[in-house]
Order: sequence, then C-alpha cells, then structure tokens
Amino acid sequence: MDGVGNSWATGRAPNSTAAVPRGVGGWIVGRSMLWFNKQDDVLEKLDIRPGEDVLEIGYGPGGLIRLLAGHTQARTIYGVDPSESMHKAAVWLNRKAERVRLAIGTAEKTGLDEACVDCVVSINNVAIWPDLAAGVGEIQRVLRPGGRVAIGWHGGRKTGPIADGLRLPPDKLARIESALTDRFAAVQRESMAELEMFRAV
Repeated sequence: MDGVGNSWATGRAPNSTAAVPRGVGGWIVGRSMLWFNKQDDVLEKLDIRPGEDVLEIGYGPGGLIRLLAGHTQARTIYGVDPSESMHKAAVWLNRKAERVRLAIGTAEKTGLDEACVDCVVSINNVAIWPDLAAGVGEIQRVLRPGGRVAIGWHGGRKTGPIADGLRLPPDKLARIESALTDRFAAVQRESMAELEMFRAV
C-alpha cells in the first residue's frame, strides 16, 4: 500500500517524497523527519494516561511512537502508515518496545477493532488523506467513548519560506475543523510553535 490516492486538499496525488516515502529517497526523508520533527510538544498535548491505548495515523519513521513508548505508561501503542519504507524504519526504531504494534494502513482503513483506543493522533499527514470525512469517521469508530483525537498540520507560529510554504489556506483548515465538529462534541484549534493543532473529544 505504497500509495494514498488523490489528496482531499488539492485534488491531486501527493507528489512529494515526504508524502509516501519509498526507496533510498524515502529513507533520507525519514531520517530528516526524525531530526527536524522532535514532537515533544505534541506528546505533552496528548496527555496520555496510564493504561490507555493510543493510535498514531501516519507514524512515518516512528519518532512520536518512540516518545509514546519511552515517556508514557500507555498500555498499547498502535500505528498505521501507508508507506512500506516508513513501516520498516519505524519497526526498526521501536524494535525494543514491546507495547508497540505497527502496521500498514491509512486513516480511512486502520484495520483496528471498533472502540479499541483512547487517543488518536495524526501529525502532518491529514492534508494528504484521500477522504477527510472518511478518515475522521474511522477515527470516531476506533475511539472508545470519551476518547480524544489530535490532528496537527504544518504551520503554527513559526514563519519562514519552508513553514509558510507548507501551511494550508484558511478554507482548508476550516474544513478540518468542520469535519471534526460533525463527529465530535468538543473541538478546539490551537496554533502551536510549528503546528496548527485540532483537538476533539
């Protein structure tokens, strides 16, 4: 499953190596993701409680998975990603973490059971999902009652050519917020240092 179809945000297939990394170029992208995307601030926002089950959609090289395994008392840490290259990289990075369960999958098709996790997180991949509503619907399906979701995309308070070039326009950010509002009772949006973060319960 090394492809994700057309992006709901652009109507075109993602053409960046970072979208669905593969081959040598994908390996290089994965290493750069680990270096530049530290995600400690994301971990803090998730507020994982002891014994909770967590799912990351689009785990890439496995950096946030590693933080979840090393710095929380989550019971099981699931992850799905469409890239076989990133799956291999993330499995290797987290090879000593017995609580981690990584698979090939997408936001729309996680392969998880209904109501099996307490928190779902997706960082910097929501804009390349083929179907935003289907992805949010799948998140709602796998969440237990009272579960939490956090979806982040490039942006936030940081400025500069790279950061500004990755931002979504206001109408696309509004669509993410609307998709969450259709499924969840409480939705909040926050501009973090490098992310526009949407959280819902």
